Amino acid sequence: MSERIPFRIIQIEPAANTPKRQANGRIHTRSFTGLYRNLRIGFAGLLFVLFFGTAWLNWNGRQAVLWDLADSKFHIFAATFWPQDFILLSALLIICAFGLFAITVFAGRVWCGYSCPQSVWTWLFMWCEKVTEGDRNQRIRLAAAPWSLDKLVRRSLKHGLWLAIGVITGLTFVGYFTPIRPLAQELLTLQWGGVALFWVVFFTVATYLNAGWLREAVCMHMCPYARFQSVMFDKDTLAVAYDPRRGETRGPRKKGSDRQAQHLGDCIDCTLCVQVCPTGIDIRDGLQMACIGCAACIDACDGVMDKMGYPRGLIGYKSEHNLQGGRTHWLRPRLLGYATALVVMIGALVIALQMRPMVSLDVIKDRGLFRENAQGQIENIYLLKIINKTQQPQHYQLRLVDAEGFVLHGKQAVFIPAGEMSELPVSVAMLADRPTSSSVDLTFEVQDSDQPQVYSRARSRFVAPLKR
Repeated sequence: MSERIPFRIIQIEPAANTPKRQANGRIHTRSFTGLYRNLRIGFAGLLFVLFFGTAWLNWNGRQAVLWDLADSKFHIFAATFWPQDFILLSALLIICAFGLFAITVFAGRVWCGYSCPQSVWTWLFMWCEKVTEGDRNQRIRLAAAPWSLDKLVRRSLKHGLWLAIGVITGLTFVGYFTPIRPLAQELLTLQWGGVALFWVVFFTVATYLNAGWLREAVCMHMCPYARFQSVMFDKDTLAVAYDPRRGETRGPRKKGSDRQAQHLGDCIDCTLCVQVCPTGIDIRDGLQMACIGCAACIDACDGVMDKMGYPRGLIGYKSEHNLQGGRTHWLRPRLLGYATALVVMIGALVIALQMRPMVSLDVIKDRGLFRENAQGQIENIYLLKIINKTQQPQHYQLRLVDAEGFVLHGKQAVFIPAGEMSELPVSVAMLADRPTSSSVDLTFEVQDSDQPQVYSRARSRFVAPLKR
């Protein structure tokens, strides 16, 4: 007869950096006030004004900011950019990346906490929850309660607000690629269809899911920034942190009690820092990948410290050197390197914008190699694409540069409206009877008639048969 192996049931505690969830696995945040909340609302308000308002601005009879995919033009107020200028867009994206790196080295994930659209829209959706379902404890009770008319009405109102915000967001985003006024009119008259409808629905659903349902999962599992931020931190990087030297040992107590006699630190273990966190972490467990640097825990903790009569700053923006009793070094090689690179690239972009030619010329040679014209000359056909990048109509002159022995036939003066492109077919004839080479480089030039210093050149080849 075999003996039974004794066993006992144990309860495994969650990992320290596991988000604290309530009611059906969702994180319900508590309402709070404070300095950093006001800053975040200010940044969010600015972002909303820029995003939702800019799309409706007009400039010289057109939408002020519009990426016109149909005509391959990007309008931004007084400037019009063409595909030939997209290298400038690449430079702008690189500048944004280095700016993010510099900010991260200096103050951690402040971009995520204050200006990232995912965070901003998530806070807006959580506000909708508070308006329709109540504060944290009310939402937890509502989530655990059986379905009723009251629960159905509250949930319907919440999801209705979420969808309304999603529709407005989707319409605005697509409105930067398709003129927003006709787009909105089609929405109001229910005459939608085609590609625009697909993308508005797509971004509506994406907003609804990301800000309403996925929330912290986007920051923790989908956003790459959370993964590589750790390699950019150093011991002087400011991050939201809890000071264990001051806070430990934790424990509840009455206001005015002698905490030193009780061998307690400043932390009263109220867990408000956890209850207000949008990712559900406990900042007292140390720096964690899921922390987005929103400082909600700082506001909550400062409020508790005020009530207890303790100094603020138990949780705050601190560096590792601060937590170890040292001081933060503000000027350090990594930060200076990123800042220098950022300044240099911004300067280079400004210079490139100033030196950007306001007329562009592209030369496309006809597929046919050559032909013989009525005068018996060898002739090549070209298509010239001339872009007027200014906001005024311009007159241009065409000519060949340093092309002795060749003559340009066709229209050599062209008028182009503001911000438009003109295609002009021309031909080039060789005057010599016996070409010395079967292929010769030619340089075409287009020049502003009123401003000779404004011009553009493009090269092509002239092909001719060698006569024996």
